[in-house]
Amino acid sequence: MCYARPPMIKVGLVSLGCAKNLIDSEIMIGHLHAAGMTMTPEPEDADVLIINTCSFIDMAKKESIASVHDAVDGRDGSEKRAKQKIIVAGCMAQRFSQELFNLMPDVDAFIGLDQLTQVAPIIEGLLRKDEGGRMKDEEGPENHVTLKPKYIPDYDTPRFRLTPKHTAYVKIAEGCNHPCSFCIIPKIRGQHRSRTQESVVREVRDLVKSGVKEINLISQDTTYFGMDKWEGQRPNPRSGVDSTKGESLSTLIRELNEIEGDFWIRLLYTHPAHWSDELIQTIAECPKVARYVDIPLQHISDHMLTLMKRETNGAYIRDLIKRMRAGIPDIAIRTTFIVGFPGETEEDFEELLAFMEESKFERAGVFNYSREEGTRADKMDGHLHHATRKSRWNRAMAVLQKRAEEFNATQVGKRLRVLVETTGVARTQMDAIEIDGTVFVDKALPVGEFADVTIGDWRGYDLVAKR
Repeated sequence: MCYARPPMIKVGLVSLGCAKNLIDSEIMIGHLHAAGMTMTPEPEDADVLIINTCSFIDMAKKESIASVHDAVDGRDGSEKRAKQKIIVAGCMAQRFSQELFNLMPDVDAFIGLDQLTQVAPIIEGLLRKDEGGRMKDEEGPENHVTLKPKYIPDYDTPRFRLTPKHTAYVKIAEGCNHPCSFCIIPKIRGQHRSRTQESVVREVRDLVKSGVKEINLISQDTTYFGMDKWEGQRPNPRSGVDSTKGESLSTLIRELNEIEGDFWIRLLYTHPAHWSDELIQTIAECPKVARYVDIPLQHISDHMLTLMKRETNGAYIRDLIKRMRAGIPDIAIRTTFIVGFPGETEEDFEELLAFMEESKFERAGVFNYSREEGTRADKMDGHLHHATRKSRWNRAMAVLQKRAEEFNATQVGKRLRVLVETTGVARTQMDAIEIDGTVFVDKALPVGEFADVTIGDWRGYDLVAKR
């Protein structure tokens, strides 16, 4: 007897937001492949379309909502897509699952951060209901979101990388314990929970064997790695980190540095409160760690750091930057700041501008404060007029752009090692993928490989190598 083979389920996925969200998308695709489903880049060909949303700031929420509406409108306007299922995943679904259930009745299901590995059976369940004559208008969307996510990936988690073959993100922890008054992330992604060091090392070793040249370590707070397992002891940001207590970012870096192969280890999303002399020394002694650190400082005024609940003060930050530069002489520091936060005075802002000038960060950006419901800052007094926020953003950006041009001018004539990103375009150790500048290089240089080039010129935020 012959049986008809069931049709292949085709899934489309739109991934929005940061690198942490991108890994979530990669994990979902890995599980869909493992279940025998196939991915399609064309929405009209998909039986199921997943939108992995972001809701960190207002602009991200608007982009996520627009993407969902586009998916719904596309289904309504196409006979071919009429039966297509739409799933809303990610941070926006996690944050607003109850509200979206009523606001987006045309969505078929909402899944959160704990459902990344369950996406295939959820899809199969949606399609089975159709076979049974389910009327979605009668039942409404399925809501699979759990209130307090606990999931964290492991080294053997099925995953399909969406980055170029030569670079990869590795999520070493999930969630966040910090009380920053402007941030909603702890309420979305839950408390900090680190992977084991062994798990991270095994994943990185496999990635390097596969040809990856750049390992980007990420989490909400990379510097808190392992500390959540220190027998309930909360580290003191001014006393340093004692690695004898257990695993830490320092112990992880040292073990990753021992992996055979030619590759960079890049540190993203570090928090100033958990830097220490031990971490500085570790980076200095591990040649595979890129001389680049991402450390969002947000502000320098004691007044603002207190209102932001950043667990640091201006003197601590200034001293930390000095220690980092002294301990790692060739380090490139990337940071970000927030302007227009509730209560920010002109004096606070002028102090920030002066700090930007004196600190001469190699890479820096600035955010215009975004008011987010559910955060402590949302309920604060002293919210500034949008024109004041915009003006301060423009003034801060002018300072940072001037600094970027000055720094790039100092690179002319230097011999730098670069990783070729695409044909004719590369990045230095000072440039993270999709965040910082690039280097225009000879188109004959092989993509995905390291090369040594001499800088001959610069254009805005980018450098130009001699041919």
